[in-house]
Amino acid sequence: MQVENGSVEALGSRIVENVSRVLVGKEAEIELCVIALLSRGHLLIEDVPGVGKTMLAKSLARSLGCSFERLQFTPDLLPSDVTGVNIYSPSTQQFEFRQGPTFTQVLLADEINRATPKTQSALLEAMEERQVTVDGTTYALTLPFLVLATQNPVEFAGTFPLPEAQVDRFLMRVNVGYLDIAHEVQVLDRFQRDSPMEQLEPIVSAADVLGAQKMVQEIYVDDQLKEYIARVTHRTRSHADIGLGASSRGSLGLFRTAQARAALEGRDFVTPDDVKAANAELRGLTPVKVLNQILESEPVPPPNVVSRYGRRVAS
Repeated sequence: MQVENGSVEALGSRIVENVSRVLVGKEAEIELCVIALLSRGHLLIEDVPGVGKTMLAKSLARSLGCSFERLQFTPDLLPSDVTGVNIYSPSTQQFEFRQGPTFTQVLLADEINRATPKTQSALLEAMEERQVTVDGTTYALTLPFLVLATQNPVEFAGTFPLPEAQVDRFLMRVNVGYLDIAHEVQVLDRFQRDSPMEQLEPIVSAADVLGAQKMVQEIYVDDQLKEYIARVTHRTRSHADIGLGASSRGSLGLFRTAQARAALEGRDFVTPDDVKAANAELRGLTPVKVLNQILESEPVPPPNVVSRYGRRVAS
């Protein structure tokens, strides 16, 4: 399927529907993952054990038809285990670079907080610049590149807190949460014999994803909305209940997220509601409740914004 004008909405719906075949009752959380993908961001999936964090990441990766690697983070994992290492070859009498799991399009960093901060930091360059540097040589990664990291927030034995530089590179923090009774019954029915994961097929290609990402970048954002996003971000830096506010990278992330939301709703322009709908934690730094308070208290641009065609449209 080649992505054409207006088809980002259809592409997103297909991904959500496909992943929902495995992950029951979590359409909103899956949509957040799709928004992060279209925004060229990375995801930190955080929740208690057994709610489907890894399954969400694997289902999304399998739906995309991109190359996929899973790396289990452990305390003894080394940075070279993540990025790769130069190994001497007796046959050629030269050092040869052996690629690590980072050289993929979708990387599942499972239980990322179980590795040391030094090993976690091995992903910093890849997540921001889509490249890896080993022994002075830089290697470009294949696009699209998406890191899906999971962590358990209630078990601290044998874990290490993510460095702020690492957290800042995640566009969103997604909490999966428990199911209600009706959806729990659906899980029992659906997984009674075999896991639906075994039958899950790719429904979009890497080229489709790249095309959709480029289309999202073209979504029009009025100057008043750009200023609104900047004001919201600035408020997080001076709020008494926030120890560390959102960075400029966070501001750009909110901007891109609003564009992706508009595209998924079939629009080629952003409204104030697209900005306010960003319910996930901004870059994993700002608590949801505080961010919502800021959004509610900060003056919103006029009820009408200008679309790319110059007409006034209701927000």
